Amino acid sequence: MRAESVVFESRKYRIVRREIPGRDGCTHAFDLIRHAGAVVVLPLLSDGLVVLIQVQRPAVDCELLELPAGTLEPGEDPLSCARRELAEETGYKAGRIEPLCSFFTTPGMTNERMHAFVATELTAGPQALEGDERITVACVPYDEALAAVRDGRIVDGKTIATLLYFDRFGRP
Repeated sequence: MRAESVVFESRKYRIVRREIPGRDGCTHAFDLIRHAGAVVVLPLLSDGLVVLIQVQRPAVDCELLELPAGTLEPGEDPLSCARRELAEETGYKAGRIEPLCSFFTTPGMTNERMHAFVATELTAGPQALEGDERITVACVPYDEALAAVRDGRIVDGKTIATLLYFDRFGRP
């Protein structure tokens, strides 16, 4: 990896500047977001419902309909993070959780890799929200979740990618 200098550091990520030689013979500065990685979970209830969440997103100043997700803690493996985030955000615990796919969220500016999982054999319990989280659970039929992608009610990229990937490659 090339040398990077830290421009800004926060609890969840850091911004670094990397100097990269260009085709034109000049050196160009790129500001990049370094991220520990994250998970997204597709929770499927036995009656065909998918567990979505309505979450307030300050970055876009609105509430979004999404799949539960969260950032990896230092040293945490994606499977453990998926179990933790599912329980914290929805209250559900998975009897079975399987990897689905992984992808870079925005490779033009960050190295964040999102690990997608499918959770089944769910049992309900209480949410364990952090103080800054405003999350409401919304269980909808799977086909309704796909319709929400199609008609623009779901605009969150990780949710769209996971639902459509599962629909195309993961459904039994």
